[in-house]
This record gives sequence, C-alpha cells and structure tokens, in this order.
Amino acid sequence: MPSAPLRVAVVCSSNQNRSMEAHNILSKRGFSVRSFGTGTHVKLPGPAPDKPNVYDFKTTYDQMYNDLLRKDKELYTQNGILHMLDRNKRIKPRPERFQNCKDVFDLILTCEERVYDQVVEDLNSREQETCQPVHVINVDIQDNHEEATLGAFLICELCQCVSTQ
Repeated sequence: MPSAPLRVAVVCSSNQNRSMEAHNILSKRGFSVRSFGTGTHVKLPGPAPDKPNVYDFKTTYDQMYNDLLRKDKELYTQNGILHMLDRNKRIKPRPERFQNCKDVFDLILTCEERVYDQVVEDLNSREQETCQPVHVINVDIQDNHEEATLGAFLICELCQCVSTQ
C-alpha cells in the first residue's frame, strides 16, 4: 500500500529567497510543499545595507514588486530582487509566517540556525493536538540567489531520500 505523500515545509526568515526557491524546486518535483518565514516583517535589500525595504506579511509579492519597480527599477533589476519577486508571485500570492500556520507537516526544513530555533520554539509552545512527530532539519544556506538555488537542490535531494524510505 503506498504511503501518503511527504508533507514538507521550508522556512527562512522572510519567505522570499531561500524558502521560495526550495518551494519552487520541490513543487516542480511533485512534493506537497509550503514555504514560510519566521520574521516579524518581510525584509528585502534596499539602496544601502542599513536601509532595507520592510513589508508586512500581508503585503503581496505583486505589491512589493510594483513598489520596488517604482522606487528604483534599475537597482532592483540589477540585484535580482524583481526577478525573485516575479518567481514568488507565480508560486503563491504573498509570504506566510510559520507561526500563523497550524497545518501538520512530516518534515520542516529551515535555512539558517536562527530560523531553526524559532521554528522549534514555536512548535514547543503549541498545544499538542495530533501528537504526530515532525522532523525539523536545518540546512544552512547563505541568503543570496546563487546559494538559494544550490540549497534548494540539496533540500530536494534530502526530500527525495526521505520519501523513498
């Protein structure tokens, strides 16, 4: 009898780059996947390191795209942010916070140690409803486009190994 498909969550801080690249790759490979951020706000690079663009999690990827297009099309095209947001809006409407999701997952993959700690802390603070175990694994991925792509393929390989067991 075939087992149920692996339910996967991928989590980074803002649900923009690393988790969304993994979400994209995993969904193309047929996995049941959702992606999330754990931050209080969504942060995207701005014109200077100390001037990020900050959005609420309710802001759609399309709204972020149009805002950055209006602010500085050349900068955000050159640094790949507009391309990233274009990919994101084809996957889902807006970023989601892990702490607001009560869905059950078999495997939760985080993209940095701090996010792992936030996910584990949130899971431990929840009232147990199903008592179903979940595996939480951290895959440290630097927050840039190239590393996000490499990390997404590593995450996909890990999911393929787990789902064949």
